[in-house]
Amino acid sequence: MAQSVDKDNSPNSGDAKTARQPELPSINVAERGRGADGKPISLNRRLFMQFMAFGNCQNIDELKSALEKSNPQAVLYKDANDPLGIGLLVFSESPDFILQTVQSLCSREFSQMEIKPEYTMLGRTYSIGYESDLEEVLLTRPVKRVCDPELPWTVWYPVRRSGMFERESNEEQRKMLMEHGGIGHAFGKAGLATDIRLAAQGLNKEDNDFIIGLLGKELFPLSALVQRMRKTRQTSEFIDGMGPFFVGRVIWQTQEDRELQ
Repeated sequence: MAQSVDKDNSPNSGDAKTARQPELPSINVAERGRGADGKPISLNRRLFMQFMAFGNCQNIDELKSALEKSNPQAVLYKDANDPLGIGLLVFSESPDFILQTVQSLCSREFSQMEIKPEYTMLGRTYSIGYESDLEEVLLTRPVKRVCDPELPWTVWYPVRRSGMFERESNEEQRKMLMEHGGIGHAFGKAGLATDIRLAAQGLNKEDNDFIIGLLGKELFPLSALVQRMRKTRQTSEFIDGMGPFFVGRVIWQTQEDRELQ
């Protein structure tokens, strides 16, 4: 006699009402770290940052004056590759606040300019899991860096990593990330460059994984850092795409100690 099969093709499953449902995974979206005592810590807060680029800026001084009056949580850059180009970075814990700020600026100060959609990037700060001060890493440090008048030069770009990276063992992933991070740490310790790293999964139309902002006193070390990173295993084997690159210099920035919205 043929064995009975129910609608989900499970043999001898019996009454569907008594069939066991798979247990759902536990979901926790908080950022995680480890305190000074080694115990796990978490914080369900993060900073959103959006970068946009515009062309046909006819009067930068007038634009800077308008930003001084409205004082958004933002940084304004002069585009090094477009004599009439600018870049705008807006940041907040609330994506709603970013949306409102950008819409307001685009309907007023930026209304006569041409947006360059290929440079639009949205990302969020994130923790790796070992940080002992999550508020500093997720909220305070990124604002300090982008608002530091001693770091006027910047390079912003998106990164898309190959899915093959996730097939590597945890140990191999750790080695690649340490190699990559070690170079960045060396440049930072030498006072040549610092960075902003944002997770971008599901936030950009080009399906980017990360957004990187390199900041420094001078432009050359930022270019040298990108060049050095190209030789790492992670970049040479597992990066599907980088860029476009926005290269600029700060011409206006909000005060670092302004309270985040």
